[in-house]
Amino acid sequence: MELRKEFKILAWIITGFAFAFFLPIESARFNTAIAATLDLVKWYAREHFILCLLPAFFIAGVIPNEWISALVGGNSVFSNFFSSIVGAFMYFATLTEVPIVQGLLAAGMGKGPALALLLAGPSLSLPSMLVIRKVMGTQKTVIYVTLVVIFSTIAGLIFGVL
Repeated sequence: MELRKEFKILAWIITGFAFAFFLPIESARFNTAIAATLDLVKWYAREHFILCLLPAFFIAGVIPNEWISALVGGNSVFSNFFSSIVGAFMYFATLTEVPIVQGLLAAGMGKGPALALLLAGPSLSLPSMLVIRKVMGTQKTVIYVTLVVIFSTIAGLIFGVL
């Protein structure tokens, strides 16, 4: 029994050594693939973690309630505008925005800013902005993003008054 375990460990060591020995590090294709992989990991860490996970942690209860009520409480122009901007840059998976907004409402978010977030969120996200920019150009993308943020802000202001 002990001998079988030792042979298994030896087999893993030989496999690891053979893998390292035969790596085609002199190949330009291999080095390009490794560089592209590391570039994607870097992009994922920057874009996904910062723009998706950090806001999710705050929403989950890490963003104190005082911060939420100070930033998006009530129905001011600032709170609606801020909600529109956050909604525009946050990435919402389908139907996740509703429980997120419920949590924010429970933490002190106003109803107007909640609607502004719900309108801007599905309309925009950083990935969609990048695709729209690639297809339509920077100027039209800026106009589109600006219009979504402005109209979401206005709709939040009107809804908050009702």
